[in-house]
Amino acid sequence: MKRRTFLQRSSLVSLAPFVPAFLPQAAGAMTAETDDRILVVLQLNGGNDGLNTVVPFADEHYAKHRPGLKIDTDDVLKLNESIGLHPQMKPLADLFEASKLAIVNGVGYPNPNPNRSHFESMDIWHSARLNESDRTGHGWLGRAVDTQRDQHTNSTDSDAVFIGDAEIPVALRGRRANAISLNSEAELRLFASVGKPAAKSNNDQGITAFLRRTVDPSYTAAQKFAESAPAAKNGNYPGSDLGKKMELLSRMIKLGGNTRIFYASQGGYDTHYAQRMNHGNLRRDFSRSVAAFQKDMDESGLAERVTLLAFSEFGRRVAENGSAGTDHGTARPVFLAGAKIKPGLHGTYPSLSDLDDGDLKMTVDFRSIYSALLRNWLQVTDNSVLNGTFAPINVIQKPGFSNFKRSAMLFCH
Repeated sequence: MKRRTFLQRSSLVSLAPFVPAFLPQAAGAMTAETDDRILVVLQLNGGNDGLNTVVPFADEHYAKHRPGLKIDTDDVLKLNESIGLHPQMKPLADLFEASKLAIVNGVGYPNPNPNRSHFESMDIWHSARLNESDRTGHGWLGRAVDTQRDQHTNSTDSDAVFIGDAEIPVALRGRRANAISLNSEAELRLFASVGKPAAKSNNDQGITAFLRRTVDPSYTAAQKFAESAPAAKNGNYPGSDLGKKMELLSRMIKLGGNTRIFYASQGGYDTHYAQRMNHGNLRRDFSRSVAAFQKDMDESGLAERVTLLAFSEFGRRVAENGSAGTDHGTARPVFLAGAKIKPGLHGTYPSLSDLDDGDLKMTVDFRSIYSALLRNWLQVTDNSVLNGTFAPINVIQKPGFSNFKRSAMLFCH
């Protein structure tokens, strides 16, 4: 082999085992079940301001606490007579109207001293463990995957694909859960651009044989992905980082395969100053990306298999600060989208007149949402995953497929 070719091929070795894991050409992959369900989890990093996302416009205390940041009643996208969405969230308001969006208000966790550390709060959500001493480095979805792995001991598939350039989230880690990292579509295209190795020869040995065994299956998978680009591109997605991630996820789902966990996130929600414009832009990008993804799933005939969960590690304080922003708070709304969710408003909106040291009091334990997804969507026993039993919130339909064999999960971080 020429030195340049060797270096190109060698650079793919670390990626090669990953690529076929979520594409149907993978050697040894299990046959995909057509009734597999997919869960899309979108993490909103930084602490999303719930009050200016799901706006309590009819509450007189809202304007009193936020004289500069309040959203005018006439601009709110009203969901009922008292609350509505940020004016930049029209695509999600349309999903709500179409009965494909559920909003759970007042979500948090019971703790007399809520943790306002980004890292600690996210670790609580990822692990589903309030006490640090109870955390083992495994996440709630990693433990759910472990349960599935115990039933599919011969599977060589990757259980999760993390879309991003940070560490794989704790939520995806388990005893046996196999999570890999993919930064962008470019990593897939790298395989196709290098060129397929020459036909197998009786003289193959050593490095040449090793590279062929490693790269060949990945090349086949990546080549199909590259060839799907013209037909798969969808102009509904925004050109933002989040929009590109959601479009990439959609294309992976459409190609089939057995991996069911993809994780990605949207950052920028730590709005301590100049919040109005920044938060509005984030809300627009989030809404457009989620709505485009849902439309894509509808048009692809996959909508009944896909549910999206969007959360943030904490909300913001009720009162605005002196820098035209908001500081770390507690309770916040959680979104679920899809054809199989129970649409509408869930949970009780926290009172703005009965605060806990300036913070909203949580009304829904986040683990009740996890419980609903585990029991009614993924068909996983939740008490072992969540280290306890939590009454599932009635936000998702139970599996109705006639041949539900394998749970399915998709994440975006």
